[in-house]
Amino acid sequence: MEGKDITELVTHLAFQLGAILLAAKLAGEVCERWLKIPPVIGELLAGVAIGPFALGQIEITKGFGALFALPPGYGEAGNVVPVSNELWAVGQLGAMVLLFLAGLETNAKLFMRYAGPGLAVAAGGVVLPFALGALATVLMGFADSFTDPEALFMGAILTATSVGITARVLSERRKLDTPEGVTVLAAAVIDDVLGILVLTVVVGIAATGTVSGGEVARVAVKAVGFWVGLTALGFGASKYISRGVLSFKAPGAALGLALALALLASALAEVFGLAMIIGAYSLGLALSSTRLAKRIEEGLASVSHALAPIFFVVMGMLVDVGSMRHALAFGVVITAIAVVTKLVGAGLPALAVGFNLRGAVRIGVGMLPRGEVALIVAGVGLSRGVVSNDLFGVAIMMTIVTTVVAPIVLVPVFEHGGPGRRKPDAATVAASGGGESRE
Repeated sequence: MEGKDITELVTHLAFQLGAILLAAKLAGEVCERWLKIPPVIGELLAGVAIGPFALGQIEITKGFGALFALPPGYGEAGNVVPVSNELWAVGQLGAMVLLFLAGLETNAKLFMRYAGPGLAVAAGGVVLPFALGALATVLMGFADSFTDPEALFMGAILTATSVGITARVLSERRKLDTPEGVTVLAAAVIDDVLGILVLTVVVGIAATGTVSGGEVARVAVKAVGFWVGLTALGFGASKYISRGVLSFKAPGAALGLALALALLASALAEVFGLAMIIGAYSLGLALSSTRLAKRIEEGLASVSHALAPIFFVVMGMLVDVGSMRHALAFGVVITAIAVVTKLVGAGLPALAVGFNLRGAVRIGVGMLPRGEVALIVAGVGLSRGVVSNDLFGVAIMMTIVTTVVAPIVLVPVFEHGGPGRRKPDAATVAASGGGESRE
């Protein structure tokens, strides 16, 4: 949209958002009413259908152009997102609101109780996918050795976990406050920190052939320190924040101020090297036990119903089916590895920390979606000339399949069967509201 003035940009964005919400709600209704699957799947597939690689590239009028045309410079170094910066930004806002709401709906005591198991799950969900992803890249001829940048980047892409979809599905089914639900959320936060470290090592090796232990340590301290500091500060100040925000009398002030704090936390998380959604989730978790959380949840849910679908449709728009055909066999292998290694890598540690087989499967499935986190890692590789367009297409294929498969499987594994713990204790049942929802 080069050469357009601000009014034209806003007009085009308004048309885009209107089309996205219409497509999202129609597809979601079909999924919910007739297919009996989570609406988020319809939103993702709607994005594929109306995106810049499908219907979105069709020119509407000569003057207006295509509704979702590829942005200028797409495919060049550093420009790997096939939608405009404006649309991408609105989608990311939807993700922040969704994760802030997920944090508010999480039982903080239960989350802290399962932070330890979450660490074990996160570690297993990083090590196994990385190792097998890099190995498969070598065995199928896309890299010469395990230490080649192509192999390392493919391994790094497989370590990612995007909790947005899992959080959405569990929230809709009122399963967010179960031991398995909070373990997945805790593991996803830790997984993001571990993924940052893996990416740091891989980028260093790709650039220089070596990596500095001091640089890895610096990134680790920065990322972990910020997350722990923000969470601790949030819990310490939560009562004062709640009291201060609720003292405002203007209509909608509580919701507006809470959202402002969530956006600030999201921006700070990005500055410190973490995904923005981690900042939003951490603040929501800190405020989850306050009166403010109860006051704003309903209003925030309404905002989320409008903004979150934009995020999922935009995620669907990233899919270029045509780019996958050149490395289709490798894409199938990598996708299978992505599914199995998260199920096993996250599931086995879950078994070791007290979950039964049913609970371990729920956790493994919850860790499946890669989402925007995998795209960021793949984008870094593409922008540095390490990952080819073929391998980038494979990464997108793996991302969309894991993102679509996870909610389909999540619903039945959480809805059917009994408790996910081998010995569910009274404290856990009380904290989780009997495994259904927070009071």
